[in-house]
Amino acid sequence: MITRNIALSALALSALLSGAALAQNNAPVAKAHAMEKCYGVSLAGKNDCAAGPGTTCAGTSKVDHQGNAWKNVPAGTCATIKTPKGTGSLSVIKA
Repeated sequence: MITRNIALSALALSALLSGAALAQNNAPVAKAHAMEKCYGVSLAGKNDCAAGPGTTCAGTSKVDHQGNAWKNVPAGTCATIKTPKGTGSLSVIKA
């Protein structure tokens, strides 16, 4: 009986410690996945939102690399994305 109680206590303690370790490990991952809006990089119908007048939101851009349609990209990468019309922009691209 004592052996069983010790085993159950050890199991409960290891479960608690595992949960605490997982919670601490997720914090850096959340920071590593910061996103930003990148205009002019989405393909027609593949934008995340803000596709301009006459559209409602996500998936409504009419042409590839539409300047007022954005896509969420990892923070710090927008200006490095090359398109046939230039690079991505953190602000709306005027036609």
